[in-house]
Amino acid sequence: MTGTPTADRRVFLKGVAGLGASAFLAGCAPKLGGMLTAADAHPENYPTVQAVRYMGDLLSQWTGGRLGIKIFAGGQLGSETDTLEITSFGGLDLTRVNFAPLNSIEPTTLPVCLPFIFNSVAHMRKVVDSDVGEEILASLEPHGLIGLCYYDSGARSFYNKRNPIRHPRDMAGLKLRVPPSDLYVAMINALGANAVPIPFGEIYQALTQGVIDGAENNWPTLVGERHYEAVSYFSLTEHLFTPEALVMSKASWDNLADDDRSLVRRAAKRSVVEMRRLWDLRVAEAKRVIAASDVKVNTVDKAPFAELMRPVWDRFIVTPTQKSLVDRIVAMGQG
Repeated sequence: MTGTPTADRRVFLKGVAGLGASAFLAGCAPKLGGMLTAADAHPENYPTVQAVRYMGDLLSQWTGGRLGIKIFAGGQLGSETDTLEITSFGGLDLTRVNFAPLNSIEPTTLPVCLPFIFNSVAHMRKVVDSDVGEEILASLEPHGLIGLCYYDSGARSFYNKRNPIRHPRDMAGLKLRVPPSDLYVAMINALGANAVPIPFGEIYQALTQGVIDGAENNWPTLVGERHYEAVSYFSLTEHLFTPEALVMSKASWDNLADDDRSLVRRAAKRSVVEMRRLWDLRVAEAKRVIAASDVKVNTVDKAPFAELMRPVWDRFIVTPTQKSLVDRIVAMGQG
């Protein structure tokens, strides 16, 4: 399936929704008893992909090979929006997604995506490991998804090829890629730049062809996706510490025995520890690569950027549940 044109892939994925996970497996790989399918837009060596593979190894060990995970990495099965949709229909068992596509289906997922709501990676991890995190994952079940765990996506900052960003005024006129999300678009526009929503896998080409001036993401993505080859400046706004989620199809979940559900949850939680270990190593390595490159890195005073986000928060945080979650998240970052 690798190399299938995008239009054909979308048609294929729509078909998968009607076939179910078993038929999908039969068409894509040798069917093994209890083999779950998983998708990820990141490449094979990315920490989220390795974490899901680690989860599959645990399941295989614990069940004598009865359960396991076959992962299709590198966007083989489409964009995150594609695989999320197919997972909700039961055509895939598992998918790792950024929270942006989740925002469009469940408002409770919005608070952890707000710019400048987290003050550090430690703050973000504390929140997602708490009852706040569990409540947000539980909100996905009515949409045909079981939230299993959170993975890191690091501190997201801006990189571009035109100029360093030290103040919001430096963003005027910049065409910056964002995930397909109203929240991300509103954030970029509020900062004075022009938001360009495009799929993750198209960023490098868009940078090299001049479709966009830059993007916003973390250290490992800047290096791992070779975006640093196409930009000149990396400005450490750290405007987002948005986590990512590993979700399972509720249809697949309902087909598991109670004991197997417990094993899947346990393996998912264990995979978080492994993912964070790999992630922290990846960040350190990415920083070394950038230090040896031609990319100029600069820190910023975050206050002027954060001040422009109040209207964005007010626009998207409207329900009592959302407001309560925001208050609890902010409180967990104080003291």
